[in-house]
Amino acid sequence: MDVDAYLARLDLPVPAAADLAALRLLQERHLLHVPFENLSVHLGEPIDLTEETLFDKIVTRRRGGFCYELNGLFAVLLRKLGFAATLHAAKVFNDAGVAGPPLDHAAILVRIEGEQWLVDVGFGKFSRVPLALSSVEPQQDQDGEYLLLDAPYGDVDVLVDGKPAYRLERRPRDLADFAPMAWWQSTSPKSHFTQSLTCSRPTAQGRVTLSGDRLIETVDGVRNEVLLPTDASVRLAYRVYFGISLNRLPVRPGEHPLETPALHSS
Repeated sequence: MDVDAYLARLDLPVPAAADLAALRLLQERHLLHVPFENLSVHLGEPIDLTEETLFDKIVTRRRGGFCYELNGLFAVLLRKLGFAATLHAAKVFNDAGVAGPPLDHAAILVRIEGEQWLVDVGFGKFSRVPLALSSVEPQQDQDGEYLLLDAPYGDVDVLVDGKPAYRLERRPRDLADFAPMAWWQSTSPKSHFTQSLTCSRPTAQGRVTLSGDRLIETVDGVRNEVLLPTDASVRLAYRVYFGISLNRLPVRPGEHPLETPALHSS
């Protein structure tokens, strides 16, 4: 991995030490600069969870991705910088509070001086700073209140503003473990990633999201939605708000059946 190029993507120098202050800055900058997006699903691009392909996509081509891609590559960067970082699987809760299947999400745990910290740059809207895994008190963040609770079998439930978000395993995983689920998420008509099109990132004042031709900006708690009238204006929004240049636009869900991309794994 070209660590300098990855850090340039985040507009950061090499940190002086692998400490909590550096981790906080790395996580926040990653969220601000690298969008959560599922464009590949609607562009017919395979989801390839190899380090080389992820680096090319996220760093060289300045794209984003979803959890397996973003947290998968970020964990590699953290290890290259001297952090004790491991990938962990999670079950995502639906709106009814029911946990989904195993390996539904990938997150990162980082150990610093005996304390473990939850780091997640691939869940969409989430904490901008690491969360103390052992804390039983609510942890405040610009984007909400986070509470980590013990769950059965040693797992950890992550609650956002009092609502269960996901159940995290303590067992470390290899990135390759997530490849079958990444394929399902990107191909199954039952996956919310095939049913919706999104590109989103936090900003200093709130959040900006592009969903198809709908541009949604939240600034200081005020939400504004604009319908973009032309393909050219959608392309411009991708470039201006997310730094993404597209030769063609992703196919909006429902316009025609998706082709099934090949499955790749490390």
